[in-house]
Amino acid sequence: MTVAEETRAAVRERPFLYDALRAGVVNYAAAAATLDIDADRDAVATALRRFANELDDRAESDADAPGDAGARVRMERGVGAVDPVDAVVAGGDDRDAGDDTDDRGGDGDDETAEPVLAVGSSAYAAGAGDATAVVAAGDVDPRALERVLGRLRVAGVAVDAAGVTPTGLAVVVAGRAGADALRAVEAALDG
Repeated sequence: MTVAEETRAAVRERPFLYDALRAGVVNYAAAAATLDIDADRDAVATALRRFANELDDRAESDADAPGDAGARVRMERGVGAVDPVDAVVAGGDDRDAGDDTDDRGGDGDDETAEPVLAVGSSAYAAGAGDATAVVAAGDVDPRALERVLGRLRVAGVAVDAAGVTPTGLAVVVAGRAGADALRAVEAALDG
């Protein structure tokens, strides 16, 4: 494997370095010193510089990709973890018609509550807890979720759960962090 190939492989194992190279904010010599590559540091720094130049070219072509500027963002309080079977979608309730309570001891008012977020065997629905969900509906992609999670991390907002589809994304945070999360999601989706 050449020094350039080793350097690219090392960068791909470090997403933060990849992003920094793409943004053009890397001290190549310092970055080369952090990589465990058996080669001259100057050669590794040169390989980083060349890789960054190629990433700049890709970034320009990515600018034409569909964005997520049209996403509508809303906040939903009172969200909590539920059994996906209990997070009943409208018309999908398989409980007896006379049963007016659910397994959580509620009064059955949330029979048609859709889950705010469901992945695998985990789901979060309204009226089931004290967390807050920030939901963005519209044309989004996994890169939008990546930006959202980055903004939330920088803002110091812990994320309990997150998911994305082509038509929306959702993040679940502690109840008191809802307003900060809303601002972070809006900022991430605005650019």
